[in-house]
Amino acid sequence: MVWLGNQAMVCPHGLRELHGLVTQPCDPIFELYTVWPHGHVLEPHKLSSTTQLGDTVTHTFHLPYGECTITLENVHLQLGLPVDGFAITGSTSSTDWGAVCYELLGAIPDNINGGRIEMGWLRDTFPEPDNESTELERIQYARAYILEMIGDYLMLDLSRNLVHLRWLLKLVDFRATGELSWGSAVLATLYKEMCGAMRPNKARIGGCLSPLQSWARFHFSFLRPRVDHPYTFLLITRWNPSASYVRIPTSLEDIRLLLDQRSEAQFQWTPYEDPAIRAVIPDEFLQNPNVWHVKVPLVNYATVEMHQSDRVLRQFRF
Repeated sequence: MVWLGNQAMVCPHGLRELHGLVTQPCDPIFELYTVWPHGHVLEPHKLSSTTQLGDTVTHTFHLPYGECTITLENVHLQLGLPVDGFAITGSTSSTDWGAVCYELLGAIPDNINGGRIEMGWLRDTFPEPDNESTELERIQYARAYILEMIGDYLMLDLSRNLVHLRWLLKLVDFRATGELSWGSAVLATLYKEMCGAMRPNKARIGGCLSPLQSWARFHFSFLRPRVDHPYTFLLITRWNPSASYVRIPTSLEDIRLLLDQRSEAQFQWTPYEDPAIRAVIPDEFLQNPNVWHVKVPLVNYATVEMHQSDRVLRQFRF
């Protein structure tokens, strides 16, 4: 929770844990599919001729023993985001963004470019509340914090320092905010970016890449760093900096060879069935597992991508 008061704040489980999450830029799964977001160059010609990983139509990875991909289940359990709420959509045309900022944040940034503002302005303008803060100041801080979280992590764009104010329109009423399918929106954006990353002239990628990285580590044991601490929720925090990356292959050629040589028995289709993992997942996240494998469009404003769960049913114990 960012803020607790008379008006209930409903936001992603463990938001502060996500904010402090550190990902590893050397992870080979990104060199195989795309580019890590901090300056690596995309080299699609390096994709294995025998293991065609990225499919731009189905958003799946093609391995010798079948297709697999990151799904709503992964987003739900890795990030703790709701996946069965209302779609995040709406019109943002003809919006007076300055008026929106003043009404919801109590301040207007000097620069608003196409509805986008600098995240640094949010950090500088809204310090963490203290005991002397008013209820309104706490509400404004919560909106600014979540907006920064969206722009800096969940819906990262190629600018790396800008966030669109359309997300602020979804933070008017925090109860309504919690009823939105944020997980679907995050996955829709990630799917779109995964598709775009396969273009020969694409050198960077946006979206929330950490759950894709974590998905690979849960399913491919040879990409998994050594971790000595027990599982915790959110599951994505498993790979925080205390993990050891000794003996993890980093050569692209070695990774391609391993992917081609691994048998199906060495791929974990359902890693979350591990009792040690199941024990740390809150009951509320296991109430409706059927929603994880529905074949539906994932909507994030103008972005619409299909959740092709029917192609990876073995990930859902079918």
